[in-house]
Amino acid sequence: MKLATVLLPLVLTCFAHAQDSPSKIQIETVLQTTSSWDGTPYKAYPAGQPKITVLKITIPPRTKMKWHSHPFPNAGYILSGDLTVEKKDGTIRHFVAGDAVAETVNSVHRGVTGDAGVVLIVFYAGNSELPLSISDEK
Repeated sequence: MKLATVLLPLVLTCFAHAQDSPSKIQIETVLQTTSSWDGTPYKAYPAGQPKITVLKITIPPRTKMKWHSHPFPNAGYILSGDLTVEKKDGTIRHFVAGDAVAETVNSVHRGVTGDAGVVLIVFYAGNSELPLSISDEK
């Protein structure tokens, strides 16, 4: 109880200081969308216990990922390098550092990295029963 008595004023002071200087806080919308990168509208998030997963993924240069799909909406942010995402029907989109990728749902696709590879952060908003991705490799 004594530690809480000491820490609470410190936390409140830091919070109050942040409120006093809002000009130093910057907010930039990186991605806000109702559809995936190929233009397909998102329908709904899965029912069940929500589960948020955030992954930092590093893929080496000139890598072709396996064909796969995702059972729910997710999005990635390219930290460095570049990534070309392609669907089996030939639809392609190229992303570079600073871009955000709104992933497709239940649509088979893969990523192909360029000469520098890619590092990205991916945010998955699924549920506790579904996998993050489903392989389409035979």
